[in-house]
Amino acid sequence: MAKSDSVTRSAVLHRDTRFVPKKAVGGKGSYIFLEDGTKFLDSTGGAAVSCLGHGHEEVSQAVINQINQISYCHTAFFGTEASEELARLLTESTGGKLSKLFVVSSGSEAVEAALKLARQYFLELPTPQPQRTRFIARKPSYHGVTLGALSVGGHMIRRQPFEPLLSSNTSHVSPCYPYRGKKAGESDADYVNRLAEELDGEFQRVGPDNVCAFIAEPVVGAALGAVAAVPGYFPAMKAICEKYGALFILDEVMSGMGRCGTLHVWEQEGIVPDLQTIGKGLGGGYAPVSGLLIGEKVVEVMDRGTGVFRHGQTYQGHPVACAAALAVQKIIQRDNLLENVRKMGAYLEERLRGCLGDHPNVGDIRGRGLFWGIEFVKDRESKEPFSPETGVAFQVQETGLDPSHGISLYASNGTVDCTKGDHVLLAPPYNVTKEEIDIIVDTAGRVIEAVFAKVNAA
Repeated sequence: MAKSDSVTRSAVLHRDTRFVPKKAVGGKGSYIFLEDGTKFLDSTGGAAVSCLGHGHEEVSQAVINQINQISYCHTAFFGTEASEELARLLTESTGGKLSKLFVVSSGSEAVEAALKLARQYFLELPTPQPQRTRFIARKPSYHGVTLGALSVGGHMIRRQPFEPLLSSNTSHVSPCYPYRGKKAGESDADYVNRLAEELDGEFQRVGPDNVCAFIAEPVVGAALGAVAAVPGYFPAMKAICEKYGALFILDEVMSGMGRCGTLHVWEQEGIVPDLQTIGKGLGGGYAPVSGLLIGEKVVEVMDRGTGVFRHGQTYQGHPVACAAALAVQKIIQRDNLLENVRKMGAYLEERLRGCLGDHPNVGDIRGRGLFWGIEFVKDRESKEPFSPETGVAFQVQETGLDPSHGISLYASNGTVDCTKGDHVLLAPPYNVTKEEIDIIVDTAGRVIEAVFAKVNAA
């Protein structure tokens, strides 16, 4: 984050206790305005959140209208039209295949709800299967910071301080990461078969009748840097889940709700999940909101069983959050913004490859729609990553934050093996223009050149 020296004047527990970030004092479109006068280009939407940019007056008005009508009521007593209409819109967007929506405030909460509902599903079956207590996830996935979500996550840097507190009922298999995972000369089909055999083997190792679900991100976000699976991967993974009677969970908190060019990423994969988490692009940052979309087969089992999800939160289905999400989703539909995501995403890819494709320290450029990652390497031929001590990705992020550049480049490390490896993400708003894409790529190019001029000279 951008730093100032006023540490002692803040009572906020910031992400780093030793520094206070500069204050944002306004925002409009793709830009955030800072207290020091910097006009900051938010090319990542924060953490791939601000899908309509900042200061969208229609969404702001929808929030105000809901506050004026009713700002809060407890879902144990009452429902609201905002939550009902949002649920109708989202379930209809799946063709009714996912027929219920559970609304909470963050992606971590949505994942927690998915894990608990997966467990309860097996307890509610006509012949209950209480032995199903295990989950299979992927390395080095990220599914959230709460203890359950962190337990299924496979990102060791995030897990390490809390390992003694985490559940031991999750095991991890390899991700579909073609840049590093595919062998020389291996076809996509052979790669998929190898990963399918690995997942099948893990079911066998832990006992196929003990597994609740397999959980994966269709396009891996912060942990790997916008890595999409090769064709056929997700149908193969779902087939193994069905073979052993486990549920298939897709975590679309970061990659979904239009970010990759379709409202749901699974539409591009030819499969439908049993449970799907959604978040960031759902409400575009105008209110804290996330959700769990629930497959009809799970709903039917619950209906025939107790009918009660043994999980509830004070702010679930919050009217203001639902109103914000509903306004965002209606605007995406009305303005045909998914088409703009696809069109501007193709242009962003073209510009990134043209600007950085031959850079000696850029190993891979990958992504879908308006969700792109740039992986950095010390050597392109060997794909050798930089040492963690160099902190390449965070140098890129920090350099971008300097007022001379004024751009967000979302950094993460541990890309290769949860310890080594660096990448940055780009995730501009769905209504981004061609001119703004040019500014994003040109500025990112200058930042990357400046960082590696310094790194390679050291």
